[in-house]
This record gives sequence, C-alpha cells and structure tokens, in this order.
Amino acid sequence: MEIIFVIDFVCPYCIVAEEALKQALAETGAQAAVKLYPYELTVEPQERVDTFHDEKRRAGYQVLETPAKQLGLNIKLPPAVVPRPYTRLAFEGWHYAQEKGVGDAYADSVYRAYFMNEKNIGEIDVLTELAVCVGLDAEDFKRVLKEGIYIQAQKEAVAYAKQMFDVQYVPTVYIDGKKADFDVYQKENWVRVLKNED
Repeated sequence: MEIIFVIDFVCPYCIVAEEALKQALAETGAQAAVKLYPYELTVEPQERVDTFHDEKRRAGYQVLETPAKQLGLNIKLPPAVVPRPYTRLAFEGWHYAQEKGVGDAYADSVYRAYFMNEKNIGEIDVLTELAVCVGLDAEDFKRVLKEGIYIQAQKEAVAYAKQMFDVQYVPTVYIDGKKADFDVYQKENWVRVLKNED
C-alpha cells in the first residue's frame, strides 16, 4: 500500500492525520510506504497570517480537539506564534534530512516544535536545534540553509505536488493512487483502511 501525504508543517490537520496513521500502522502491523510531499500555505513574499488571533480559524480547528486528545497529541490550536511562519526553510531542512536518512524524524520534530512548544520554525536557529536532536550536524545543516542548497528542490517538489495531486487543501491524502474520502483524523478509520475493511 502506498500512502501519499501532501503537507505543510504549520497545518494542524496534517499533524493530527499523520499521527492517526502512524498509530494505526503500529496497531495493525500493516506494511505501507508513506511518502510526504511539501506544500507551503504561505509562499514568500506573501503576507504571513496571524492564526492565533483569527477566531474563525480557531473555531475551525476545534474539529481536531477530540481526535488529538485520543491520539495523545497535546497540541496548541493554534500555537502562539505570530505571524505564522513561512515553511520554506523548514522544508529545505527536510530535504537535507531525507538525504541523511532521518526525514521522518525531522518532520515529526518540526511539527511538535511548532504545535506543542510554540517555536518559530521559520528561524534557522530553531530548525538547527531540531536537526541536532535527530542526529544531524549543526554546522552543515545551517550552512545548507544559508546557502540555499535545496531551494530549487523545494520549489520543484511544491510544483509537483500541486500538479500531480490537485492540492486544494492540506493534508491531501492519496491511497494507492486514489484520493482519500474518509475522515483521516481518526485512528479507527485508518485501522479499517489498513485492514482493507472499507
């Protein structure tokens, strides 16, 4: 089974959906190739948004409260990081982490830094701390971001996701080439899918 997630690190729906899948995989022992594709909700130089003081967004996020609690995710909906950071640098770091074999661990640490610890994941120093925590070299990681080594790779990855997966929102989820048509925030739904019960 191939499962594709088009994500952004500042999307609360993404962290909950991915955690639900992760726990369902652990529970079922199912084998699945999970692939992440980056998408930037706010592309530089667009004006960054203030999700913390946006009551409409805050109300919309409440749909995630119950599934997040059930999954043991103590996330802030939304985090008190104003304005919401750009995620290009975080994704450039992810490309580097992927090459070093720790892409998944890095992605998880970025999510948790933002949604649990309310860190500004648009800052190089914050990202470097996270990189070190997953075993990456601080100086090399910082150099890669400062020199823009993965800028082109990130632009191409976002363009590919938009074109291939018709992204209207994140997460956009595909299972074996078919767009997911179920509530991806509930572990139980993923368990049924992984057991081919749907």
